[in-house]
Amino acid sequence: MNTQPKLHQPRRALVAVVEVVLAAVAVWAAFPVWHHGVKTLTVHLSDGVVLTSTRLLGSWVAGAIGLGLVAALLLVDAVREVLLATRAKHREPKPEGRFAGTLDEV
Repeated sequence: MNTQPKLHQPRRALVAVVEVVLAAVAVWAAFPVWHHGVKTLTVHLSDGVVLTSTRLLGSWVAGAIGLGLVAALLLVDAVREVLLATRAKHREPKPEGRFAGTLDEV
């Protein structure tokens, strides 16, 4: 009776496709989130000097970075799933016992 899980499962390719799509959605969502976190402030002084500064709102920027990280992790796992779906080698099971395959009798 073989109770070991099979590594070579073609459905893993479908899982990889879903992960790539989710990674693309995460990257797509990261751009608007980033733009919400960047604010430009312009101040006009009485002597005619115009001061412009950019302010980053940490929660929005962290959200965009988090979405990018999630996308990267999904892509790494998608590569792993594709490799498991296509390249898993069929190995013979190892012999049972602690010293199987060695000379027990000296």
